[in-house]
Amino acid sequence: MKICADVGGSFVDIAVVAGDAAILHRRKLATPTDDWAAFVRLFGDIQAEYTTELGAVDPISIAVAGLVAPDTGAITSANIDCIHDRPLAQDLSAALQRPVFVINDADAFALAEAKMGVAQGHRRVFGVILGTGVGGGLIEDGRVVTGARGIGGEWGHGQVMVPSRKAPDAVPVFECGCGRIGCLDTIGGARGLERLHGFLHGIDVASHEITRGWENGVSDASATIDYYCDLLAGPLAMMLNTFPATIVPIGGGLSNSTALLTELDCRVRRGMLSAPAHPILVPTVLGGNAGLLGAAFAAEQ
Repeated sequence: MKICADVGGSFVDIAVVAGDAAILHRRKLATPTDDWAAFVRLFGDIQAEYTTELGAVDPISIAVAGLVAPDTGAITSANIDCIHDRPLAQDLSAALQRPVFVINDADAFALAEAKMGVAQGHRRVFGVILGTGVGGGLIEDGRVVTGARGIGGEWGHGQVMVPSRKAPDAVPVFECGCGRIGCLDTIGGARGLERLHGFLHGIDVASHEITRGWENGVSDASATIDYYCDLLAGPLAMMLNTFPATIVPIGGGLSNSTALLTELDCRVRRGMLSAPAHPILVPTVLGGNAGLLGAAFAAEQ
């Protein structure tokens, strides 16, 4: 048994995960983004409630929306101020007197899909999140692949949208939460799709309405999705030419559009140097459970 949590900017999805991966006592609580004491109290209350079901050394394992520095454990978080620059595992463990393990949420998603999801049996997995923003995690032989600074699979950052000096407003170049401009994250997630639609058509439309409009043949939505798929397909194909994953599980809200994933998959495979004949981008089968289960598997490793 272990307490596992998927911590996002709005909510903490928290539960007890049993050894057979059964998810028990699950609840969703508001994230205390700017109050460290309240953050500790949230986990302390859950620990106290289920202390009779947990062993003395059973860990708390957390998937978090942010980077985890492997040397210091410090978190880089754009939307949870109380844990930003904090060695979260060390500080929370000291407060709760219990081992704490922390993993990036996209890494947790990819690990869960590789262990018991749609990517079972694949040696190399590139898990992709198309949610509010863009995330990614790399798995090789059942383990998360990260670099010296805890970064791996972060395909959403680094400038890919470059303005023309002669026509600077012709390309959708936006500021990114990471401090750069023109990152794929600015146009790749749900908010990015909405931003792209506004750039092209000058109107604000929710992402699910854009995808539904495209599926129904609405011209503005179709133009947006066409451009969106072109913008994402190139970087995804280059990523797969570099890290030869044989499957790409897709999670996040945009993965709910099967038609969108099918279209994106076709364009990605066209851009690969050696493309498989079968789809490589596939929807998650674990859905919202992936973060919790990935956190549990990571703690075991």
